[in-house]
Amino acid sequence: MRPPLLLLVLSLTFFFLRTFSKSSEDWGLAKLPPRGWNSYDSFSWVVDEAAFLYNAEVVAQRLLPYGYEYVVVDFLWYRKNVDGAYVDSYGYDSIDEWGRPFPDPERWPSSKGGKGFSKVAQRVHDMGLKFGIHLMRGISTQAVNANTPILDVHTGRAYKEAGRHWRANEIGLKHRTCAWMQHGFMSVDTDLGAGRAFLRSLYQQLAEWGVDFVKLDCVFGDDIDTKEIITVSELLEEIDRPVVFSLSPGTSVTPSMAKGISSYVNMYRITADDWDTWPDVTTHFNISRDFAAAKKIGAKGLRGRSWPDLDMLPLGWLTDPGVRQGPHRKCNLTLDEQRTQMTLWSMAKSPLMFGGDLRHIDQATFRLITNPTLLEINSYSDNNKEFPYVFSTENQRREIHSLQKMENQANSYTREETVLGLVSCNDEKAKGWFVASHDGNSDYMCWNHDVRRSDSLPYCVAKKKPLLSSYEDTTRIWQYQEKFQLVANETTDACFHGSVNKKHTASAERSTLVSDCWWHANQVWRLNDNGTLENSYSSLCATMRSKKGSFITTGIRSWIATGRRGEIYLSFFNLNPVSTVISARISDLRKVLDSSFFRRGSCSGKEVWSGESHSLVKTKLSVTVKKHAAVLFVLNC
Repeated sequence: MRPPLLLLVLSLTFFFLRTFSKSSEDWGLAKLPPRGWNSYDSFSWVVDEAAFLYNAEVVAQRLLPYGYEYVVVDFLWYRKNVDGAYVDSYGYDSIDEWGRPFPDPERWPSSKGGKGFSKVAQRVHDMGLKFGIHLMRGISTQAVNANTPILDVHTGRAYKEAGRHWRANEIGLKHRTCAWMQHGFMSVDTDLGAGRAFLRSLYQQLAEWGVDFVKLDCVFGDDIDTKEIITVSELLEEIDRPVVFSLSPGTSVTPSMAKGISSYVNMYRITADDWDTWPDVTTHFNISRDFAAAKKIGAKGLRGRSWPDLDMLPLGWLTDPGVRQGPHRKCNLTLDEQRTQMTLWSMAKSPLMFGGDLRHIDQATFRLITNPTLLEINSYSDNNKEFPYVFSTENQRREIHSLQKMENQANSYTREETVLGLVSCNDEKAKGWFVASHDGNSDYMCWNHDVRRSDSLPYCVAKKKPLLSSYEDTTRIWQYQEKFQLVANETTDACFHGSVNKKHTASAERSTLVSDCWWHANQVWRLNDNGTLENSYSSLCATMRSKKGSFITTGIRSWIATGRRGEIYLSFFNLNPVSTVISARISDLRKVLDSSFFRRGSCSGKEVWSGESHSLVKTKLSVTVKKHAAVLFVLNC
């Protein structure tokens, strides 16, 4: 009896050790919101090896003690920096014999001789930092047109399946090019073994170079490609090296959209690109509130945790979006607006990726991004959420209401205009689409979300069968049965598409998306049985929404969180164009926090930016907040 008993004990011991080990591994990556530097806001796509390593050295010397550990080369590191090259240009990229992007040897001289980023990564690691790079979705159009072979990492030879070798032209989905970089990259067919083999070889190469962080672009938000996200996540789990997995951009992202994705990644953008304008800053309040309420902050992720990402911090010395030019200007935000941004990012526990050129960082910016209270909140606070009970005085409410009324009147036409937008197909706002007949034919798609109201008129557009453009497309025709295009204007050849064909900033007004009708999944739709209209490119569903309704430009907001020593963090944000007295009652704090945080009959503490002390606050905390500014209290109650 003893041998079986011993075997049972050993088996159980092995099981529990394996379970514990797996659990430790799963929760080891991105335990805290990742923090570092990214090249995009200061260099767009033209950063070179010398400038990158110089910035990395500054991170190592000045920012690493504050937790900034990642240095990330943003997009198009494989593109030649020559006349004619731009974001959506074609034919300027360096690719290897297997169709994978390779660093431009003129900008990255250490990559010559097939070394890729291995030498740069080693330099970064020698500084005590971690190295990251940016990738676009799928495979490059250049590789598909060159019809390169696909590497099988298991054999070191060309991938072979079903008795034949496979090539790039067979795995690239030409009808699923990136909506805003249509000449650059397209999705890979991950249902094919050859498609997965290509992605496996790509990410295996990154691991061999020593990459610690991957930012995958044009796969989320309006451009969501769930299959590729999950496939890449699974491939990263195959790699022994821990790699943080980040998604971008986050146009039109909602908590319901992120629900099926967050466990496969470590951070994911929830807004479009954020730049140094006040409207861009204000767009982050509603979306960060929604993700906090959905309990997505620090939820389970790939081998660890995942974090909603409010985008990089465009502070310091910058460039402009998408240009072929390096840093040449200062941040346009005032110091108060920068503090507002940094405070919100910290209270929402967003990853902190500084975007300015560190070769020219000024002391005010350095003090802001290394503020010890903000970094403590960003890393270790709990119970992070919007605090809804703040208020201002009656006189100020009237003044602010008048300002809002004037603004609304100035924009009355555009605010009431509705545009075609995208939401998760599980969202109730997606329902309400139906087929309408004309002359006995089912020629129109109509939307009427509130069908119970007799005065609610439907919005209708004509539909037609999708155009096929080539033999390759006709081989996939079975995927488009019962699908159609939506015609924007029956007198012209223009169709609605679901995702933007140009990257927008976070506050850019979104118009209904229309372009010439052509064969692309972005223009193909399907009516589901539940009244949702699904886009074939993103698998998101159409809805009609106000053109400007989602943006806030005035008002007061507040966030609350708790610290690891029992302290309460309370922030006030004044989005108004005038100074405003903002108040909160101590009794209202008790409505959102556990009683264990209230051990005394009053609260006392300090405001971070002014250093002003507040003692024995028993009923109400009030302070005048300058326009576009924030205050942050550290309270003990």
